[in-house]
Amino acid sequence: MLASLNKYRHAFLVGLQSNIVYRWNFAVRGFFSLFHLAVVFVLWGAAFAGSKDIGGYDLRQTMTYFVVLLVLQFFIGAFNEDYQISEEIRNGLINQFLLKPINYFTYRFSIFSAARLVSGTLIFLPLLVAMPILKDYLTFPTEWWRLALGLPALLLSALVQFSIAYCFGLLSFWFLEIQGFVILSMAVETILGGQVFPLDLMPASIFRLTQYLPFYYQMYFPGAIFTGRLNDPAQIIRGLGIEFCWVLLLLGLGHFLWVRGLRRYTAVGG
Repeated sequence: MLASLNKYRHAFLVGLQSNIVYRWNFAVRGFFSLFHLAVVFVLWGAAFAGSKDIGGYDLRQTMTYFVVLLVLQFFIGAFNEDYQISEEIRNGLINQFLLKPINYFTYRFSIFSAARLVSGTLIFLPLLVAMPILKDYLTFPTEWWRLALGLPALLLSALVQFSIAYCFGLLSFWFLEIQGFVILSMAVETILGGQVFPLDLMPASIFRLTQYLPFYYQMYFPGAIFTGRLNDPAQIIRGLGIEFCWVLLLLGLGHFLWVRGLRRYTAVGG
């Protein structure tokens, strides 16, 4: 057991070292994200110009939501893991994992975790620079239980994010190019994940429907817990149950694609 965990600990450390080399890439990307945040502020500032609140939330609560989502993107978002997996399949680099007692999913998730640790830490640099402006537009709830429920939601959200990217990467067993699938998925995730607008501003019936989709749990769910857009602990616990079910389903789908893909891969490779 310890020997098995030690393998992936080394994979995590290697991933950490390789991502630290490109730390300035993440930092620059974080600073450019401030431009996106500025656009969000201008648009929502104009929306709130004629009213004190929208959907029961004021400008400060809405801006807090988008700032938290920005941080979550760097901590749990899958940036290019699908393309990395696709590249390893198309170039035959996965052969090394077929000859060693290494679980490919766990290995890739270890690398993903290391990358997100680096990018998630570095996003605080541009936020610190912008804090003199942002501090007047941030407000957080103080209930202790949000941390107890938010952290498990965050971990499960990371697994949902990575598992979706993992499944798209494995499509390279059947398709030479997966870019079309990834772009379509990103478009859907951006809207149904609450990155364009908070999902609770949608009509009630549509909002309830999104709660049964995996995209809801990629960003919106943990973001809504930490920013106070979800206030009922019972509802959050129910959401954690649905999120856990999606994790199991996506893990199962990933395993299915891996097994079936290897059959095709070994058949083609002789």
